[in-house]
Amino acid sequence: MIKVKSPAKINLYLNIISKLESGYHEIDSAFQLIDIYDDLIFEKSSGGIQLDCDLDIETHENIVYKAALLLNEQSNKDNSIRIKLHKNIPTGSGLGGGSSNAASTLVTLNKLWDINLNKSELMVLGTKLGADVPFFINGNNAYVSGIGEKLINKKMETANYLIIYPNIHCSSAEMYRKFDLENTPSKDEQNSFWNIYKSLNKEIYEFVNEFKDDLNICLSGSGSSMFIRYKSQEELDKILKIIPFNWRFFLTKPLQYAPLTMKL
Repeated sequence: MIKVKSPAKINLYLNIISKLESGYHEIDSAFQLIDIYDDLIFEKSSGGIQLDCDLDIETHENIVYKAALLLNEQSNKDNSIRIKLHKNIPTGSGLGGGSSNAASTLVTLNKLWDINLNKSELMVLGTKLGADVPFFINGNNAYVSGIGEKLINKKMETANYLIIYPNIHCSSAEMYRKFDLENTPSKDEQNSFWNIYKSLNKEIYEFVNEFKDDLNICLSGSGSSMFIRYKSQEELDKILKIIPFNWRFFLTKPLQYAPLTMKL
């Protein structure tokens, strides 16, 4: 049995450069790993690929199951595994939880099943599951370009982050579709999705407009999570008082490497 912690990330900034003929978008971003984790447990099994997950989603639609199937196709054997996934990273939050889960699954099963793909080969395979998957396989903070596959390692940030999750699921595909239809894309240097994000509902619009300049509120990915850097407990206490009672928040620290990178 192997237990794996699958970390989240935030986009320190995200600029959408253009839409490509493939349908993907060229981006310019910087990814920072943070210490919010999903938990994955891998156990030997003889019953094919099995997945237990606390998400209300069909197994065949779960990216962890898809990752295991994809890697199994690289093997000459019919491998089996039982995977348990416990979610702590909110889905549709812009924190990369699904991509992180897929990456952790590919790296772990590559070892358990003795498939022995190298990191570069795993990263190429990961692009079939999602644009952010190669980043999590690489396991280092990075400047990101292309559709997410071009990575230049960067130093870890030193700030503490308050992650604010407004209990809204943002589909990346839907947010990019709205971006393509937007007549006046956001010129905000921190994130190209700000205009679209603020239009999601009145509560988000009012919160961001009232406090964004004073607190330097940042948006991660295509939403729905925002984050604020803080330096002291006093500063944190002031911020916590303004978060709507029906929203969730996480107190996080940056990571230099993904835990899986250090173990395997």
